Amino acid sequence: MSVTLPGLADDTESNVEWGNDVLRLLIAHGPHTTPRLVALWHTAEDGPDQLGLRRSALPVLEVALAGDGRVGTSGKRHVDGAAAQRMRLTGIAEDREKTLRRLRLELTDETSGLHAVVHLELADGIPVLRSWAELSSDRGVAVDYATTGVVSGLGHGARWEDELAVWEAANPWSGEFRWRRSTLSERGLYDVGMTRFNQVGSKNRVSLTSTGAWSTSEHLPLGIVEDLRTGRMLGWQIESSSAWHAELGDRYGDVYLAVLGPTSHEHQWAAELIPGDTFTTVPVAFAVVPGAGDVDTTLGALAAALTAHRRRARRPHPDHTGLPVIYNDFLNALMSDPTTERELPLIEAAADLGAEYFVIDAGWYDDESGGWWDSVGAWEPSTSRFPGGGLDAVIGRIRELGMKPGLWLEPEVVGVRSPVADELPDEAFFQRGGRRVAEWGRYQLDLRHPAARAHVDTVVDRLVGRFGLEYLKLDYNVDTGPGTDGGSGEAVGAGLLGHSRAHLAWAADVMDRHPGLVVEGCAAGGSRMDAASGSVFPVQSLTDQQDFRLVPPVAAAAPLAITPEQSGVWASVEGSMSQEELAFSLVTAMLSRVHLTGRIDTLDEPQRAVVRDALTVYRTVRPAIARSVPVWPLGLPGWRDPWVVLGALDGTDLYLAVSRRGTEPGGADVVRLALPGLRAVGEVQVLYPAWHDDSIAVADDGCSLEIKLPAPMTARLLRVTVTPR
Repeated sequence: MSVTLPGLADDTESNVEWGNDVLRLLIAHGPHTTPRLVALWHTAEDGPDQLGLRRSALPVLEVALAGDGRVGTSGKRHVDGAAAQRMRLTGIAEDREKTLRRLRLELTDETSGLHAVVHLELADGIPVLRSWAELSSDRGVAVDYATTGVVSGLGHGARWEDELAVWEAANPWSGEFRWRRSTLSERGLYDVGMTRFNQVGSKNRVSLTSTGAWSTSEHLPLGIVEDLRTGRMLGWQIESSSAWHAELGDRYGDVYLAVLGPTSHEHQWAAELIPGDTFTTVPVAFAVVPGAGDVDTTLGALAAALTAHRRRARRPHPDHTGLPVIYNDFLNALMSDPTTERELPLIEAAADLGAEYFVIDAGWYDDESGGWWDSVGAWEPSTSRFPGGGLDAVIGRIRELGMKPGLWLEPEVVGVRSPVADELPDEAFFQRGGRRVAEWGRYQLDLRHPAARAHVDTVVDRLVGRFGLEYLKLDYNVDTGPGTDGGSGEAVGAGLLGHSRAHLAWAADVMDRHPGLVVEGCAAGGSRMDAASGSVFPVQSLTDQQDFRLVPPVAAAAPLAITPEQSGVWASVEGSMSQEELAFSLVTAMLSRVHLTGRIDTLDEPQRAVVRDALTVYRTVRPAIARSVPVWPLGLPGWRDPWVVLGALDGTDLYLAVSRRGTEPGGADVVRLALPGLRAVGEVQVLYPAWHDDSIAVADDGCSLEIKLPAPMTARLLRVTVTPR
């Protein structure tokens, strides 16, 4: 850390420069000015224009209070909070723990009595800044919004409306990770010329907002701002499984990015602080990488930075390196209708194919022949579905064949017809206006309440203890809206955030109580694909897509949002599929986590050999997957792209999952892959499938591969040795 005088504004202002070996930041502060983040830059870039950036610089903590509002702006933006402008730095401290550097800033607003401790965190070698704040008050205040996630000065000196691009990802159910790239003008943000008249700017913004308990059901809580002049990318992610908001706006000739958790305006949220209370803001992370010559290489560098950050920040679990093969009986198989008669052939087949876990999905508790949706909550095994020894005997057979057993569970909900709904007090459920919140025949538990927590703890401990479970798949299939007032009139958005944090804390505690238990996060497929969930659950379900032909663009784009070793990808197989179709479905999952599914009991012996071979190869490459960073030789995939390619770079080994989907007449059977920032050394090896008459050649002095797959719906897993260009 370095402090220099004089500063940017006058001789009373000081500058604090801090960072690690790859990322630096500059904070200006003084007795008459709030601490402001002037610049954030990668050490491979030129230093910032400190004086030029001063005017548009925004506070390190952006916060507004109810009844206090904002100054110097108007409209819907979440900057220029009056309280933020009054904050003054009262203390600063730095510490280091092994490779982790921390900076702590203490701030006070004397007018309102609001205090804050801003935490900044950097790990050596990773250009990702993580930050959050702890808020308290001497007198009692209501916070309308608060974030440490504000970066200003973007597009400085540029015609930013056309020279800045924003990347954002729609996240539709069963079509997740749909990225698009557009300039600010294409998103409706223009320089309207008013800064010449000493005005702030357009007062417009480009915004993304997520409401409700599905944090990623419409958009991912991450994005990229790209400087088209230099190729520089600033990536951001909001680390919360609750509601969130992000916006880009122009301010004094530059552009700011603000990323937040819930807000008063968007989410009916408030933090009511009375003396003695503390509120912790939603953590945010920013990654900065300089332009690397082409967009795909730069994107790979950004993804590598975010992957390293996510691996560092998550809860440790042996599953992160084990990557066991899981068979799950739901998708294109039993579809929530298990019985002993249906399960046993699947169990035999899964063991024969080489699955290491067997997970019985929904329906194992159903005594109503499919009418269980609004009666769940007790989570007791069905007495009618499993004759001749009950569910115990079925799970016993899983163990006899050398696999580890797992069950599906939806712990956050209780059906409106369940006896549990009457046994628990109203305060244990989401409420609004004195009424329990019901959605699609279910009540939502509030896991902050002791009775709700005791209920789910009892259920999990009973099931794990009785059946010796080693895997739990936790689903969540309803979204109960803005939140809960807790029966006490709290802001409903605050209730939702509190429950979401309690849910993740509960899941972590379950794994602490049951060491080695794998808990999968699965909320309506990919509807909680956020960094906070990824920091707790060792594996997450990416999608509910049932058509194996449509899975490749989901699986290939996922590593920009989640580490590959945590990405559960369905590999659906059954007896009506050709050998090439079987290989296509399997290759799609082989650079992620193989979640085998489908009617595997209908496979004949040659088909089983195709699947066995895939899983044998997968077991040889999965250690590399757990170390790898993603590469996209064709860029992030479009939903209907005829060719989809995902790469996994592990040192000098580049693994490529190449899928040709195109079925149009006369469609191209050759694709040329430019290796982003890499050069191939030697020949390309086809790892899977064993049969192939494809033409695969190194081209352009090793900078490209030319791949010919003669037939549509074919896929190959390749490996090539590479060096940096």
